[in-house]
Amino acid sequence: MQQAQVTKMMFSSSAATYGLPDLPEGSLIHEDGGNRPISPYGETKLVCEWMIRAAGPAWGLRSVNLRYFNVAGAGWDDLGDPGIFNLIPIVMRQLLTGDKPQIFGDDYPTPDGTCVRDYVHVLDLADSHLAALDYLDRADRLYDVFNVGTGTGASVIEVLEQVAESTGYSVEPAVIARRPGDPASLVADVTRIQDVLGWKASNSDLATIVDSAWSAWPAIHGSTG
Repeated sequence: MQQAQVTKMMFSSSAATYGLPDLPEGSLIHEDGGNRPISPYGETKLVCEWMIRAAGPAWGLRSVNLRYFNVAGAGWDDLGDPGIFNLIPIVMRQLLTGDKPQIFGDDYPTPDGTCVRDYVHVLDLADSHLAALDYLDRADRLYDVFNVGTGTGASVIEVLEQVAESTGYSVEPAVIARRPGDPASLVADVTRIQDVLGWKASNSDLATIVDSAWSAWPAIHGSTG
């Protein structure tokens, strides 16, 4: 990048850099709250942030790191996510194959005992990138890390209830043992990105996210009937 005279970089980082935050129940995760990644994925994201940051004083790279929380939904049906790696598409596939959705533990210190996550619509994520690009043009850039989320969490049970409503399928989950390394709650503190970049999620209510993912399913994965 230095040799090619590329002077701006926006990096897709992740909330996985936070690992298992040691926070009181219900607390939001702030960018300065500490990074303790517990997976190679989170570690590599954090190391990339360090390397990008070091390039600033070394040769003048302007950079911003966006720590995504749980991105979901589809902006358009033909641009649905073909991967089935996250809760919403996993549950949809299980319903279509006749399998019971699984809940990994229902005894967490959360309102209904299941894990809570911050889901952000992919259209909002795209919009946050436009705000970050404008930020890179500023002379004053006090921060290079921003959470991209909504500041509101949804539990596994709440997601399953919304999937049932959006799809019309009966959802009868099976509760099994916890998975090692699952934090009880990961919800973004979005104060910085709102105040500094002027960005706020506008499409990220749970119903809109799940409805859009279900609408896109036939174009990407085939029939839902």
